Amino acid sequence: MIDLLALHPWGPLTLSVSEATAHVKELLDDDSTLGDLWVRGEVSDARTYASGHTYFTLRDGLSQMRCVLFRQKARGLERLENGHQYLVRGSVSVYEASGVYQLYVVDHRRLGAGELYLQFEELKTRLEAEGLFAQERKRPLPRWPRRIGVATSAHGAVLHDLRQVIGRRFPLAELVLAPCQVQGVEAVRAVVASLQALDGAGVDVVVLARGGGSIEDLWAFNHEAVARAIAACSAPVVSAVGHETDFTIADFVADRRAPTPSAAGELMVPDGAALTGQLDALQQRAERALKGQLWVAQTDLADLDDRLRRATASRLAGAAGRLASAEGKLRALSPLHVLSRGYAVVREAAGGAVVRHASQLAPGGEISIDLADGSLTATVTRAGGTRAGETQPNETRRGGEETLFQPQTAPR
Repeated sequence: MIDLLALHPWGPLTLSVSEATAHVKELLDDDSTLGDLWVRGEVSDARTYASGHTYFTLRDGLSQMRCVLFRQKARGLERLENGHQYLVRGSVSVYEASGVYQLYVVDHRRLGAGELYLQFEELKTRLEAEGLFAQERKRPLPRWPRRIGVATSAHGAVLHDLRQVIGRRFPLAELVLAPCQVQGVEAVRAVVASLQALDGAGVDVVVLARGGGSIEDLWAFNHEAVARAIAACSAPVVSAVGHETDFTIADFVADRRAPTPSAAGELMVPDGAALTGQLDALQQRAERALKGQLWVAQTDLADLDDRLRRATASRLAGAAGRLASAEGKLRALSPLHVLSRGYAVVREAAGGAVVRHASQLAPGGEISIDLADGSLTATVTRAGGTRAGETQPNETRRGGEETLFQPQTAPR
């Protein structure tokens, strides 16, 4: 052991860190009480590494002590379980590389459920009976959150991870931070205050986040006040406390649990890149559908055009046939057609009235005669009607026809 007074009788000694640490180690190693003792406490954060060595923390209501159980000493001993009370035997010394004192364990005895574990189970049972964990009260997360409330420490990796994940996936979302302590005696009050502040900030969803740690580090999230603050939030709450294997009361009360803060970011917002891909796919489908409908419409239009053309041609042909028939009938009824068969139309030269009866004429009267190819003017030499089979005196018969007039002019 270094004799400090012998080296520097006139005042304080200046030592390097390693020298000071070595001196503390010597003091502990030379203490008969600390050389072999049993320590009672609750085991937490017990982890066995690939080397076979187990590191854990032994705690009570006031203090905690780091412990190590080396592989050689662990043979024949049961596996340590977090949250249970143990009697642990070993010696207290200093690990000089880190300057931390710890209990080097050689044996342990389990005493039963630890105090924190009992508190956890009691609160969990009571809140579950009240219905705070009921699935029917879980609210769905908004599909397109615009404002995301964050209750976590303002410093550390958790906030950084959330900003990075949400900014990458859905940059339209705004993060509203209500910073709080997430560990220590003030953590419960701070977490409750942050949740209440976010509840009044008009956010669409709230994430309560913290990184991993021991059961003591996470204990604020097993507090009844925090559980009831989560349940009272008007917006849905995502719990992202600790690692994937860590479970807290906050996880059971929250609307959704995320195994890590980064996973919470992915859970709360859609993937912008995936949405862009979906929109592109929908646009392509819409274009294909529109082209298909346009092709069908063009085909139908062409068919209708062809049918219309054929129907129009058929109707025009029918109309032309009917017109030709009507024209033939009109031509047959036309006076000119009758005149072409050898008939004539006789009119009074003076008034142009049609002569239908011989009694309308008097000898010496002027008449006009319309023929098929022209007209002529004649003077009546005799007038008067006859009965069938009779002939008038002085009448001239030529080839079965009688001449009732004497032409005075040539046909026009």
